[in-house]
Amino acid sequence: MTVELPNPVDDGRCIGCGPESRLGLHMRFDVNEDRSVESRVTVGPDFQGWRDVVHGGVVALLLVEAMAYAAGAHGVVGVTADLKMRFRKPVHVGAPLIVRGAVLWQRRGVLGIEASVSAADGALLASGTGSFVKRGEVAPGTPFGASRIRGRS
Repeated sequence: MTVELPNPVDDGRCIGCGPESRLGLHMRFDVNEDRSVESRVTVGPDFQGWRDVVHGGVVALLLVEAMAYAAGAHGVVGVTADLKMRFRKPVHVGAPLIVRGAVLWQRRGVLGIEASVSAADGALLASGTGSFVKRGEVAPGTPFGASRIRGRS
């Protein structure tokens, strides 16, 4: 039995990028010429696991957020189907980070996407690959928000 998922709704409360999220990271992404995306963010102590280290689940959030925005830069609103990630070095609380995402491939309504979290000096801290399933559309080449999401037909 197949269950139909509703289209995602951006109400501004996303923990990663939502301007209305009280505790969120308030990430903002720039779209590069190749339609990859990049955000600069500093994660505060409310998101730590071990002392001075960002919780691994929050690192996953950073990667998935970059993947979602990379999909958006390609005109797709998607939901995460799978994620494989690798921790390379600790991600420290209070340190400036660079979070990047890029679409690797697209077949029908599925996108393969990669993302990374790096220190300000470029040292790779975490990386991941995943797939997103299309649930709607946005204007390609620009970061998306609630006003630009169009539902799937």
